[in-house]
Amino acid sequence: QVQLVESGGDLVQAGGSLRLSCAASGSIFSFNVMAWYRQAPGKQRELVASILNSGDTNYADSVKGRFTVSRDNGRNTVYLQINSLKPEDTAVYYCHARIRDMDMMVNRYWGQGTQVTVSA
Repeated sequence: QVQLVESGGDLVQAGGSLRLSCAASGSIFSFNVMAWYRQAPGKQRELVASILNSGDTNYADSVKGRFTVSRDNGRNTVYLQINSLKPEDTAVYYCHARIRDMDMMVNRYWGQGTQVTVSA
């Protein structure tokens, strides 16, 4: 079994910064992709950023230039550095990963979410 645990969410003022972390644990052979999604109240969950094994990254247009996704394979951890926060960034941020486990099965996993609230 694999678990993803996010941390780093907080209440911050507009213009501030946060770094979110997502640590994976369990029966992990390799990661295919790790990503961050967010869901604001009354809105659908949206992809914010993703990072492949190759290190290639992808960002939603709304966060380009402000968000940076990175990974530490040795720690099985993915990070999301968020700068120049805006009130519209307020949401629950979820970590998502496609992981190959020790049985060579590939499954998708979600973390429990971490709340980011940006005050004007």
